[in-house]
Amino acid sequence: MKGYIQVYTGNGKGKTAAAFGLALRAAGAGLSVYIAQFVKGTKYSGLKAVERLSDAITLRQYGFGFFLNREPDEEDIRAAREGLKEVREMMCSGRYDLVILDEANIAAYYGLFSVEDLLNFIHAKPEEVELVLTGRMADPRIIEAADLVTEMREVKHYCYKGIEAGIGIEK
Repeated sequence: MKGYIQVYTGNGKGKTAAAFGLALRAAGAGLSVYIAQFVKGTKYSGLKAVERLSDAITLRQYGFGFFLNREPDEEDIRAAREGLKEVREMMCSGRYDLVILDEANIAAYYGLFSVEDLLNFIHAKPEEVELVLTGRMADPRIIEAADLVTEMREVKHYCYKGIEAGIGIEK
């Protein structure tokens, strides 16, 4: 079966949730899934669910958490670059049917690795592997390389009313 390249981007909520939904569907169909999370480094409810499916889904975090109030430091960059290299080996190992690079677009945008590094990763994809990249700010070259692109667009969000992220909903 041919694998395609999917990109979930945009400023709206739901990019990671869509990728995790696809991982759940793939696991249910007997496929093997590898999820690499860049930038993120904290534990949250979604990770607990994936742990229950560890026979079908492998998840690794290659970051130390969001850096909204600071510039990425050398440790952030090192973790992302080493992670991209490790995930490329996993993708090319023949062990995984679906590989998800969660927040890869934002990692490239902030220079944790280059867009060229991400394009080289995409071009190394074996024919049969399905590849998903998530994150805001997808570079036009990544969009061009993809077979399917979904842009999540925020229309309205309750966070602007001061409502905090809900456990099991956003965190």
